[in-house]
Amino acid sequence: MKDITIKNVVPRAALPGGEVVIEYSGLELAGTSQPEVRFGDFSAQVTMASNDHIIAKVPEPSSETGTSELIVATNGHTSRPFPYEVGKKLASNLHPVANPAIDSEGNTYATYSGRRGQKTPVSIYKITPKAAVTPFVTDIMNATGLAFGLTGDLYVSSRFEGNVYRVNPAGHTETFIEGMGIATGIAFDHDGNLYVGDRSGSIFKINAGKEIFVFATLEPSIAAYHLALGFDDFLYVTGPTTSSFDSIYRISPSGEVDRFFTGLGRPQGLAFDIEGTLHAVASYRGRRGIFRFRDPRKPELVVAGLSLVGLAFDLKENLMIVDSGSLYRVRLGIMGKPLP
Repeated sequence: MKDITIKNVVPRAALPGGEVVIEYSGLELAGTSQPEVRFGDFSAQVTMASNDHIIAKVPEPSSETGTSELIVATNGHTSRPFPYEVGKKLASNLHPVANPAIDSEGNTYATYSGRRGQKTPVSIYKITPKAAVTPFVTDIMNATGLAFGLTGDLYVSSRFEGNVYRVNPAGHTETFIEGMGIATGIAFDHDGNLYVGDRSGSIFKINAGKEIFVFATLEPSIAAYHLALGFDDFLYVTGPTTSSFDSIYRISPSGEVDRFFTGLGRPQGLAFDIEGTLHAVASYRGRRGIFRFRDPRKPELVVAGLSLVGLAFDLKENLMIVDSGSLYRVRLGIMGKPLP
């Protein structure tokens, strides 16, 4: 038998439960036992194996240490370690329902949103780059969307109250705007206008004078609208429905709606990197995770993962990702755009 050589692993990074495809050579499986795949010290579940590739699920414990090495072994033969990026878990016991938000100092903010109408002890947590987790806001019911404004204050929507709150760096909270329906995703443009997604079908635009306009109308979502402003000044929106063929919408500065991409399952969080490339949480053709849209016709899976909700790029080439209960840091070597 030839030595086992790992040629490539797709995608380039993963979170626990994410499926990766390992391309290799030098291993003839006929008549042999199923190969073993290990991420660092932890064995992975192998779901499929052939003579040139293996599909394996990233084991949960590997997220405690993050970046790891991957090996394939069988019948006494072991490949050389292949460097691989597994996201490092920075915080657990969260309940995010939209993107995290990152301030100018690299701190990440994530919600404990809770069930509709549930008053949780903490609404928003602050997580430092060294993974110190502290309560930041405690008095917002069903905290949902997060976004930083031009002045450095954090804005937070409440899907229960239909309000958007402004939170200063010390954690002091005040009501910014009311009457936003089932307020979910929020985003700012370069002029300081705030966009709020009412998942029942409206995208509101609030200008600096707090005048409210209905900016666009979309199909209602069963969960939330997720918003991100593109480098082209178009607003990009997802809103999962009961369909498995959902769209990423693209709304012009004048409010005209078209479809940027159609064919995703449960698309959620959106974010742009420093080059203006869109990334989105979704399922596509049976694969789940974060997809990059360098070519709008061909989504590329860049991080595999299950139950993902949102994402945000920092300025140190990390991607911060939230699933339904935790925050992870994945080093992709891609920077986000600076705050306005």
